[in-house]
Amino acid sequence: MPEIRIVDSHTEGEPTRTIVAGAPPLGVGPLAERRERFRREYDWLRTAVVTEPRASEAAVGALLVPAVDRSARTGVIFFNNAGYLGMCGHGTIGVVASLAYLGTISPGRLTVETPVGAVDCELRGDGAVSFRNVESRCARRGVSVEVPGFGRATGDVAWGGNWFFLIDDPPVAVERRNLSACLAYARAVRAAIDAAGVVGDDGGQVDHVELSVPTSTSADSRNFVLCPGGMYDRSPCGTGTSARLAVLAARGALRPGQRWRQEGILGGVFEATAEPTERGVIPTISGRAFVTAVGELVVDDRDPFRFGIPPP
Repeated sequence: MPEIRIVDSHTEGEPTRTIVAGAPPLGVGPLAERRERFRREYDWLRTAVVTEPRASEAAVGALLVPAVDRSARTGVIFFNNAGYLGMCGHGTIGVVASLAYLGTISPGRLTVETPVGAVDCELRGDGAVSFRNVESRCARRGVSVEVPGFGRATGDVAWGGNWFFLIDDPPVAVERRNLSACLAYARAVRAAIDAAGVVGDDGGQVDHVELSVPTSTSADSRNFVLCPGGMYDRSPCGTGTSARLAVLAARGALRPGQRWRQEGILGGVFEATAEPTERGVIPTISGRAFVTAVGELVVDDRDPFRFGIPPP
């Protein structure tokens, strides 16, 4: 009956469960290859850690593994109830906060290696975390799809560590009290872009939908992000904010170094800036995470749901 040591945290409301010990070894080599081994041979661990009865649909898992780059503090493979992620912004903030809680790092700079590249991070003295994300880019602008029950939706396809379909001023109110309508619309859009064959410029699946509106708060915009597993991101979404900055830069609506305050659906805020590159931007995102629990998950061979409750 293996025991899996974990640290739970939330980043502006979005949970991260970091596995710090007890996982099967994935060998050596690039993190993308080890992620595939995880998917191929140990997917039971993913479902055991982030699905019911131990977790919820909103949880993102982070498996700490040895980094290939010796300058990196750790490698990390992110996953959720639907599968595996290239990068996770709120999860990166959660991992850094969890390492700080365990006393393995102090305020200062560190590098976290992900399957899509190395991410430079900084733990500040006040506990806030910033990370310099992978290069983000706007691949296609003004893509239209027919959404049954809602009509035509037009959005931009952008990469921020994951692929996003970003819609400005959607036909639903992007407010916390309107979560059910936001979910229904975003899920319908996701089905429509799948049916239309909308993909990233590398053929990657566009598996996140982001709705953005102006806000009367001190933030620049408020978003609602649908994640691959069909649930919404409680935080402003790090990779979604990165994709948003790439779109704004492509429109000429974001100056180099300009601060962008992205509010999430629960009211939490990420602060962001972007450096221009030939293909897009390099975003830097800052936010807060708080540790909520430290413990061990028990996988009991007698438990019929030891690997999670299968989807219907």
